[in-house]
Amino acid sequence: MNRIGGLFVALLALSAFFWLVETVFAANPAQPRLPRRRGFTTDLWYWFATPLVTKGVSQLGIVAILVLIYRENPNEIRALLESRDTLLSRQSLGLQAIEMLVLGDLIGYWLHRAFHGRALWKFHAIHHCSKDLDWLSSVRLHPVNDWLTRWAQVATLVGLGFSPTAVAAYAPFLTFYAVFLHANVSWGFGPLGRLVASPRFHRWHHTSEDEGLDKNFAGLLPVFDVVFGTYYMPEGRVPQAFGLKNEEIPESFWRQLAYPFRRARARLPVSA
Repeated sequence: MNRIGGLFVALLALSAFFWLVETVFAANPAQPRLPRRRGFTTDLWYWFATPLVTKGVSQLGIVAILVLIYRENPNEIRALLESRDTLLSRQSLGLQAIEMLVLGDLIGYWLHRAFHGRALWKFHAIHHCSKDLDWLSSVRLHPVNDWLTRWAQVATLVGLGFSPTAVAAYAPFLTFYAVFLHANVSWGFGPLGRLVASPRFHRWHHTSEDEGLDKNFAGLLPVFDVVFGTYYMPEGRVPQAFGLKNEEIPESFWRQLAYPFRRARARLPVSA
């Protein structure tokens, strides 16, 4: 099966799964469902474009970064990395996976906060412009946002000495978990909600309501939000409004790609 066919099958399978889950455990029952909800066509573009185009550029960028670090021919980089004998690579893949989840999420936390700053917000705003939040809206991510995040995380983990095999398995896991976090479900994981990120935790990050702005940056471990003072999880409530505050972004896929490069005076003031 070709890549487009595989993506189409995955889309159908996830649609069926999350239709059931989001029906039974809906956080916002009144929110329009796929394919009727706002932005569905735009997110379909992202669903196919990200793995088919953005991922390829991301991989080339990672190779380029590793070539600059190790000063080796691109064709020899993988063999070099796999043959390294480092303190981290000597550990079992399971232990490396646990360590990467913690360290990778710490890196991701601070990268996420950086994208909420004025310099990078215009790229990250694309991800926040969904007014109806569900599992498919997770793919609405500007390529620059995707590239910079992946390059920083992968280059750091590989540079520290983790096995490239373990690192290669890390990114797909994060992608699937990000899809789950955006689902329109009310799960908060109870007492475990401070240890493991839940959909309710992440929905507060996406709200346009003042109380949730610049909160809950962690993608997996909310303990970093707790430690750094950005944790927000009011008991017994879920946010009702999503999207951007005081900022409008075009709904078209192509216009969203161009949006961060428009002249600043053409945009409304940023409110991260």
